[in-house]
Amino acid sequence: MKSNRMWRRHFNLLGLRLGLGLFALRLDEPLAHAQTKVHATVLVLGDSLSAEYGLSRGKGWVALLASKLQTERGDHVQVVNASISGDTTAGGRSRLPHLIEQAHPSLVVIELGGNDALRGLDLSSTQNNLEAMIKACRTGNAKVVLVGMQVPPNYGPDYNAKFASMYATLAKKYQTGLVPFFLKGVADAPDADKLFQADRIHPKEEAHPRMLNNVWPEISKRL
Repeated sequence: MKSNRMWRRHFNLLGLRLGLGLFALRLDEPLAHAQTKVHATVLVLGDSLSAEYGLSRGKGWVALLASKLQTERGDHVQVVNASISGDTTAGGRSRLPHLIEQAHPSLVVIELGGNDALRGLDLSSTQNNLEAMIKACRTGNAKVVLVGMQVPPNYGPDYNAKFASMYATLAKKYQTGLVPFFLKGVADAPDADKLFQADRIHPKEEAHPRMLNNVWPEISKRL
């Protein structure tokens, strides 16, 4: 029951924040390749969970990913964070072609869809947008990792199941990487209340290593 209440607060307050129009663009690396010979570029296309909302610069999971890759792969892999707080799949779909043209990514991590559910958008529209993004990545010779989310229990079991299966269906159809639940070990953790910022929406700094751990296996085997 405590977990259900946590999810309701989390998504209801996020809806309020979206209504206030709090958007931020964070780029961890310039879109142009550095002078060092880059063998692979990881493009992260996400929302506030990837845009370091409420965190000090360099403390989010994408920055941690860049640091981890630097340690393990050296300067031959760069990370481009093109995430925007409040973004939807429609927004990501419209921005992606230009980002691919600029960054020439080897791998695109798509962390979008949660805000679609908050706005009550039709699931078929969300799925179409995700599918279009996967196809755009394929056209640009980029592999894909889909980062899935879960909606709070009050959305109803039918909607919850369809939302979760949407990511799995697309991952199976297009043979992409799949992270079933981005906030596993955070939103469903026994200490979930302690892992979120005061707004009860965005994970604290100490939760982001867990988020990276959820995504890392799917990223590392595709680079």
